[in-house]
Amino acid sequence: MAAPLRAEYIVLRSGQRIAVTGYERIGDSYRLQVRGGVVQVAASEIVSVEPQDVFQPLPPAPPEKGPFSELIQSAAQSYGVDADLITSVIAVESNFEPRAISGRNARGLMQLLPETAQRLGVQNIFDPRENIDGGTRYLKELLDRYKNDLVLVLAAYNAGPDRVEQYGDVPPYAETRAYVRRVRRNYEQRKTLQTSPTSNGVAASGTKSKPTASL
Repeated sequence: MAAPLRAEYIVLRSGQRIAVTGYERIGDSYRLQVRGGVVQVAASEIVSVEPQDVFQPLPPAPPEKGPFSELIQSAAQSYGVDADLITSVIAVESNFEPRAISGRNARGLMQLLPETAQRLGVQNIFDPRENIDGGTRYLKELLDRYKNDLVLVLAAYNAGPDRVEQYGDVPPYAETRAYVRRVRRNYEQRKTLQTSPTSNGVAASGTKSKPTASL
């Protein structure tokens, strides 16, 4: 019998993602190695296999010439969160519009809900400095909570930690899954631009960004 191939997540048609330590194709099914044992799943129920996407905190990169770059860099240094990640969240959340309001009443550059902003001590939710500071602090809380698993961090930022806890993984919501893909793609593109030979930017040191996996 061949040694099981290494994997991190198995994505099912139902939207569920199963964390595995290995998997093996046996006829019309897969034998999945999970914590505590082995499960058998029909091959037809498996959509894709994803690597685990773990965000490694990186030293802050020099500020880019972009919207609110100085505020983003300041918050990045204060809380130890990569400035490119903060920028990517802002780009997807509000497209750098400081007075943006979503249909769920999330507000400002990092689309904070009023109750979240209040908990974080944000008094003027539309003030770019306060919003970025509060949103970055919230990202830091989630990074610590989910041990730097970027997929779960972004899922919780979008759908809320309660939903991540409820499903034990990324909630099976099309909006949340699309959000995670968009932020990761934006983040990876920023890192690629920094390491490109034609780029004038300076790359932050640390592990390489992994390819975007389908959600």
